[in-house]
Amino acid sequence: MDNRRWWKIIKTTNGGQTLVGISNSSSNSINKYALSQNYPNPFNPVTKIKYDIPFDGKVSIKIFDISGRLINTLVNEYKVAGRFETDFHGENLSSGVYYYRIESGEFSQVRKMILIK
Repeated sequence: MDNRRWWKIIKTTNGGQTLVGISNSSSNSINKYALSQNYPNPFNPVTKIKYDIPFDGKVSIKIFDISGRLINTLVNEYKVAGRFETDFHGENLSSGVYYYRIESGEFSQVRKMILIK
């Protein structure tokens, strides 16, 4: 589990005195798994896939065609908790519907994307 903490500086004034403090900011931390819809969608020939990982661990993102055949593995590595982005290049594929699946820990999710040439 990731034990990093995020902090932000707060500046306020109080009766003519300037006070500067530091507070814990949990709004910057990732607290759940998420797989965003690729952008742009439909795409030609490159699209971005963004995802959030709340815990350190192995992450895989795989691309499948409409028949379920594995086309490509975009990510297959250990990642620290955080927000990530990867590109998918479809130059060598035909137009059609493709699926991308993320797996990390107990989390798995699939989304659909459309390649138009």
